[in-house]
Amino acid sequence: MESFLPKNFEKERVLLGIIAGRGEYPVLLSERVVAQGVRCKLIALEGETVPELFEKFSEKDRIKVHVGQLGKALKILKNSKVTDVILAGQVKPIRLFHDLHPDWRALCLLRKIKERNADSIFSTVCDQIERVGVRVLDARSFMEADVVVRSEKFPLKRYVVEHGIYISSEIARLDIGQGVIVKNGTVLCVEGFDGTDAMIRHVRTFGLDGMLFVKTSKPRHDFRFDVPVFGIQTLELMREAGIQFAALEAERTIILNQSLVLQRARQLGIKIFGY
Repeated sequence: MESFLPKNFEKERVLLGIIAGRGEYPVLLSERVVAQGVRCKLIALEGETVPELFEKFSEKDRIKVHVGQLGKALKILKNSKVTDVILAGQVKPIRLFHDLHPDWRALCLLRKIKERNADSIFSTVCDQIERVGVRVLDARSFMEADVVVRSEKFPLKRYVVEHGIYISSEIARLDIGQGVIVKNGTVLCVEGFDGTDAMIRHVRTFGLDGMLFVKTSKPRHDFRFDVPVFGIQTLELMREAGIQFAALEAERTIILNQSLVLQRARQLGIKIFGY
């Protein structure tokens, strides 16, 4: 049994709902779930879930909803007799401000939330799911093989890494972002609303070498809906920007397709390590 699954999780008795956002994460997750013989249904998000994933599921095991249709999603989970659910993949942050299709249930909840950020909204969504009798699992479930482990040694001077960890932890605590790029104790760029990729693209203009990218989690991180993820796209952007090092928080970060990403990193001369 994986360490991220509940102790009373019995795959023979479970009907798992996968609420799939953007990217590769929900695709890999669904493959792991099916490989372990767990029955599952896909709740795809209009404009977010990749079409290839939607097509992998039979018509009786898939449904598509608009982002914000909370009442509809809850009704689907309850009527389908789903026992557990995993929220996998991101939703574009800009959806918080436009192109949102809230139904009556969602509107009522949004009126009660004072700080409308991803944490407060998705935490409330998870609570609503559990109120209808469906357990929300840790989003790292079934992905344990790709979780970052702590490295014995750092390929950089310790003070450089510790400075990057401190800065990334502080901006995460303030709910600004979860990543930072530093060099020799100097902060070059921090992750904001536009995300990790935009931060990395920004430092391409600096023309520096020896840069370190640090990714962290929040102090009270809710792994029901938010897992720090590192993938091939981020690695290739690092190559373009000239970033030679990536420090990822151990046990809390997932490298998607880890073996392939680490192999590519070795080809590029980029050092990835866990802290």
